[in-house]
Amino acid sequence: MAKKTGKQAEKGGGKYSPTINNRKARYNFHLLEKLEAGIALVGTEVKSLRQGQASLEEAYCRIQEGELFLVGCTIAAYEQGNLANHEPSRARKLLVHRRELTKLETKMRQKGLTVVPVRIYFRRGMAKVEIALAQGKARQDKREAIKEREAAREMRRAMGR
Repeated sequence: MAKKTGKQAEKGGGKYSPTINNRKARYNFHLLEKLEAGIALVGTEVKSLRQGQASLEEAYCRIQEGELFLVGCTIAAYEQGNLANHEPSRARKLLVHRRELTKLETKMRQKGLTVVPVRIYFRRGMAKVEIALAQGKARQDKREAIKEREAAREMRRAMGR
């Protein structure tokens, strides 16, 4: 097997490296700061993630007992798994440095922000989750985002003609 070089190696891209995105996060929240965290997974969860069998739609992050957890993320049961297969919607521990966790916790308490997962991807063979400190959007902000997106689409269509 050929060794990955350049940008493909940096991104961790390749045949077995899908990216699971949380499209609702960008729609429902203003993403202020982004951070990369590792995920504590069991074997069948990793295999299922490599097949792209996960959803971040209803997921969020919670701080419990000085640790950060990913709650509401669904990783489908591995098809070839046996009795040792994982529970699809369990809370998963996120691996971040203590100072990053403290910084997130203080901002969450002071400013009323939340932490949402944006995407799950693989880097150097390890599953990572990109989390963002986020502020909820009002309904009017969502409508403006839709209008901007439609205007940009119309401009692209006009340029193509």
